[in-house]
Amino acid sequence: MNTIFLHGALGSAAAFDRYLAAIPGSIALNLPGHGGVPANAAFSMADFAEAVIRDLDARNIAQADIFGYSMGGYVALWLAWKHPERVRSVKTYGTKLEWTPEVAAGMSRMFDPEKIEAKAPPLAASLAQQHGAERWKDLCRDTAAFLHELGNGNGIPENAFAEISCPVTIGWGALDNVVSEAESRKVAALIPGARFVLLPEGKHLMEQTELVEYMST
Repeated sequence: MNTIFLHGALGSAAAFDRYLAAIPGSIALNLPGHGGVPANAAFSMADFAEAVIRDLDARNIAQADIFGYSMGGYVALWLAWKHPERVRSVKTYGTKLEWTPEVAAGMSRMFDPEKIEAKAPPLAASLAQQHGAERWKDLCRDTAAFLHELGNGNGIPENAFAEISCPVTIGWGALDNVVSEAESRKVAALIPGARFVLLPEGKHLMEQTELVEYMST
């Protein structure tokens, strides 16, 4: 059995290094534009999903369990909707599921590279290390544009969640300051048979939350 890990916005496969040994058969992927993988077009859900499918094909993996953190969870749900034959199950953590123009505008402000460089130099240095000194600022801008696309209706339509047929678990951390409990419970209720799991000590940032037990159950 294979578990595919999908990272969040501005993240990379390296975020899962400490989990790979703990989850047998797990593989962490870099989405286009992240971790040194080139992006040949503007970010979109369809392109992210197709990149995952190409990677599965290259590894001769017919069907996989997918764990997605934050944006990666949204990609996992898109895959379950659009490519159900390739997805055995989905588990998300810290995934923003409610997208409107107002939500996108607020979220995109977090991805201003000049503000990150000025106010959070350690984060800027980490992004440069993960994605390349010449690439990380463009990644921030590309991500902000992608969020606006989600806010403008280019994400998963609400009525599409009912079409997802594989087992789904929506995980939410009680200390998450980005994703709400309400949106997480709402989507879990829309997906047939889905579970909602609350992690009492969970924060939004994956590196500040212990997820091995959650990933394994």
